[in-house]
Amino acid sequence: MVADLYQRIQQFYDGSSALWEQMWGEHMHHGHYGPHGTHRKNQQQAQVDLIDTLLSWGQVQQAAHILDAGCGIGGSALYLGDRYQATVVGLTLSPVQAERAQARAAAVGWGDRVRFQVADVLHTPFEDATFDLIWSLESGEHYPDKAQFFRESYRLLKPGGQLLMATWCHRPTQSLAGPLTEAETQQLAALYQLYHLPYVLSLPDYQALAQEQGFQTIRAADWSEAVAPFWDAVIASLGQWQAISGVLTAGWSTLQGVPALFLMQRGFASGLLRYGVLSAHKPT
Repeated sequence: MVADLYQRIQQFYDGSSALWEQMWGEHMHHGHYGPHGTHRKNQQQAQVDLIDTLLSWGQVQQAAHILDAGCGIGGSALYLGDRYQATVVGLTLSPVQAERAQARAAAVGWGDRVRFQVADVLHTPFEDATFDLIWSLESGEHYPDKAQFFRESYRLLKPGGQLLMATWCHRPTQSLAGPLTEAETQQLAALYQLYHLPYVLSLPDYQALAQEQGFQTIRAADWSEAVAPFWDAVIASLGQWQAISGVLTAGWSTLQGVPALFLMQRGFASGLLRYGVLSAHKPT
């Protein structure tokens, strides 16, 4: 089942990444529109602001060796490499993404210190205690074994190293709202099918996994309000002929993902979908 999931994820990003870059740029993630989602800005600036805000929130001062777990076409990896003058390795399941990311690194003269490869984030080829920072920006929703991601991250981090992630979540269930309703479960199932996701967790569930693995100084925050306008912007851009023709020529996997945009918009509006960020450190 995992092999089938990985194949579907690969095919989805092989087919859609070029269109995404053409329409929305190098960053394949949400934008940040201010704490309450009220700051008006273009989508590309909002995406850069999300990276900056996450680094500031995570209090990342320096990092010499960085792993970008789920690197897309290299937007974050190149940004982090420039900001911290670091060596960065980006991992993706998509050969198309890895090739495009490496070409982009070479184009700016960083091919020797920012590199990309096709690999499973949950089972990497690296030695223990290799990285100062593991960056996981909207890839956790694709992990079929979330606990294994925390185990692997713990193994890969140097003592004192930091895991910093942002991921799609569902609402907490240990609250007055109670367990997910049947309608909510069905809505999530539709999203999983369209976006090739095994499942998502609540933010408290992610905190518990980090704690179980032995991470310390665990912090988490819900940024749903700050990022919610992103889906309005993406959906609005679909009216452009460039987007329409691009979706139609990108293949069935990309076309099938279009309804998911509306499910994401609806999920954030209802409170079912949340955007969680988490920072955790390996003990020194």
